[in-house]
Amino acid sequence: MNGKIKILIVEDEMIIGANLSLQLSELGYEVTGIVPRGEQALQHIATNPPDILLLDINLKGSLDGIETAEKMQQTQNIPIIYLTANTDDAHFNRAKKTHPHGFISKPYKKLDLQRTIELTLTQIALKNEEDDVLQNVESLILSDSIFVRHNNSMVKVDINDILYIEAERNYCRIYSKNKEYLLVTTLKDMDEKLPRKHFLRVHRSYIVSISKISELANGHIVVGKKAIPISKSLKDELLNRLQTI
Repeated sequence: MNGKIKILIVEDEMIIGANLSLQLSELGYEVTGIVPRGEQALQHIATNPPDILLLDINLKGSLDGIETAEKMQQTQNIPIIYLTANTDDAHFNRAKKTHPHGFISKPYKKLDLQRTIELTLTQIALKNEEDDVLQNVESLILSDSIFVRHNNSMVKVDINDILYIEAERNYCRIYSKNKEYLLVTTLKDMDEKLPRKHFLRVHRSYIVSISKISELANGHIVVGKKAIPISKSLKDELLNRLQTI
């Protein structure tokens, strides 16, 4: 985040809202507004989204604070800190579903406000670091699954669903039961990372799931109705592996 951290206060008790604004300004934050209703908060967020939403749970009007958060999260992902004088289980369980970064109980202390915001900013920074790392990762290979990049997110693919993997120059295409995934990595790299008990490289352009082989011929195998060539140098290893499954 560049510059001052922007915080929107959504509070229908204007004396509390004004006091919050003063204290946040003293702590070095920029208050983008003080609004008393959830509907107004949503309008404000649409045109001037803050970095943090300081949101009273018990708002008057057609939307309470939790409903306001739910509507906001349909289009944006702004960290929420709830203000509340009511900490009963029903409110807490509703609020928890919106994954807030914190709760501040009224009457609040300035130190509570300061620490909750600092913890929220730490969580945001850690998440941003994780996102930056994942942006540079095309696949994460675990013992029972692979996380592959698909449409700007990491998608889990179960090992048991993978049929075969085909090389396309410096790319690999994973063929599973239901989908295909294109990865920016070489087949050699995939071969080194995949669990050996499940997969075998049978050709310079193919890795197959051994348990998914349905036919074995002189020069090829069949996996998921796909005829895949076998290199002569790898045929004996394939036969040995088939005898052990």
